Amino acid sequence: MSIVHLRLLKAVLVAAVAVWAAVSLLNNLMNWSATLDAVRATTSMATFDAGPGSWQATSNPIIVWLGALFIAGAKLVSAALCGVGALGMWRARTAQDQGYVASRRTALIGCGVALFMLFMGFIVIAEVWFGLWQSESLREPVLESAMRYAASIALIALFVASPED
Repeated sequence: MSIVHLRLLKAVLVAAVAVWAAVSLLNNLMNWSATLDAVRATTSMATFDAGPGSWQATSNPIIVWLGALFIAGAKLVSAALCGVGALGMWRARTAQDQGYVASRRTALIGCGVALFMLFMGFIVIAEVWFGLWQSESLREPVLESAMRYAASIALIALFVASPED
């Protein structure tokens, strides 16, 4: 496989991360009340026994809104950076390394933002701090999907960061 083909594949994979972030953001915004409800269900710890009585449990609207805005904002930034990076990688696929490397760096920062949001927001805050791992109703649709997304994005980022030669 030629360097140009590898660069094309990398650009397409980064574009896929941009599409994931953009579609996820659109779903969050189009169903904003459901987004707030999901964050509230997590922070209130109401979906499992003894959760609501825990000292960390809160339904404070500021905390709920901050959580939802963190998710949406990170998806927006990730979609923009990955989109710009993928486009630049596509355009520089046959050029000397300078332009391609700069575009790849932008794409990797976008992937990093998505990974930070998924790890910090869903693993550290939701799962560890708010005990979401104990919730039968939210563990699979929230935590397992976040892990699946994070693993996929991390693999794409590692592949994109790898040398073409």
